[in-house]
Amino acid sequence: MVLLLLLGALAPAAAQTLSTSSGQAFPIKPIRIIVPFAPGGANDLVTRLVAQKLAAGIGQSVVVENRGGAGGTIGLDVCAKAPPDGYTLVMAPTSAVAFAPSLNAKLPYDPVRDFAPITNVSSGPNVLVVHPSVPAVTLKEFIALARSKTGKLSYASSGATSMSGMAAEMFKSMASIDMVGVPYKGTGPAMTELIGGQVDVMIADLAISLPHVNSKRLRAIAVTGPRRSAHAPQVPTVAESGVPGYTLVNWRGILAPAATPRDVVLKLNAEIIRTLRAPDIRESLAREGYEPIGDTPEQFAALIKSEVARYGKLIKAAGISGQP
Repeated sequence: MVLLLLLGALAPAAAQTLSTSSGQAFPIKPIRIIVPFAPGGANDLVTRLVAQKLAAGIGQSVVVENRGGAGGTIGLDVCAKAPPDGYTLVMAPTSAVAFAPSLNAKLPYDPVRDFAPITNVSSGPNVLVVHPSVPAVTLKEFIALARSKTGKLSYASSGATSMSGMAAEMFKSMASIDMVGVPYKGTGPAMTELIGGQVDVMIADLAISLPHVNSKRLRAIAVTGPRRSAHAPQVPTVAESGVPGYTLVNWRGILAPAATPRDVVLKLNAEIIRTLRAPDIRESLAREGYEPIGDTPEQFAALIKSEVARYGKLIKAAGISGQP
């Protein structure tokens, strides 16, 4: 948060650069932000919050376009192949950036080479939630139950290589349990099926899950972050509950196609940081359980490189393989 405030103080000065190196004003037409998942999930929610405020700041419409499929990689590929002019962006999730390179030998883009990072927008942990019919209140109880019913418990995900899918696969490996994966086309449909009792468990975005936990339609077992969440302080972490070393944080940030002009990147960075500094946006994100970030393009690029390497090691150690 300190980083966000410091960078935000510089945003007005950076935002004064209103034209590209060719002398043409930017933006002069609507900007499209691709959400690489179906409507109703965390990426969709955050993108729409940011897009509305961003549009007011730049004086142009910001259109949110859902292009779901293949664990988010379809939407990222659309952005990677778009003209590098700043008018097509993507809200990139951890899964399609950090997981995909280690899971798909035919990935149509390189997350480091084929994009110009703009800024990391927000981050937050996932949470392991179960249907109330599952007879487990603690993580140790859940692990014992899963071991007693090998291959019989089912987990929902937004796809095998989505954040929810990979979080579950890594949990299976590190907890030495076996569950059956049931992939859906997005977090919304997966959550609906979990609430309905068609599946037993899901490691889902905390913000999306909390309303259902508070209404007793789901039971929260453990969060995946390195520490307990301020939004659910009563819920322990996976690591402290018996699976040491298990930590996953779900971040999402804005990318543009590679070769997007530097001044356009800086303009977008400044305007998005300005958007994230707005009290109503900060309050909305906090209410949903997200921490606003707002870093520099260089800092976001460094995060992407480090996360690709980190998850590559985790995926290899867990023996996970698959095609989106």
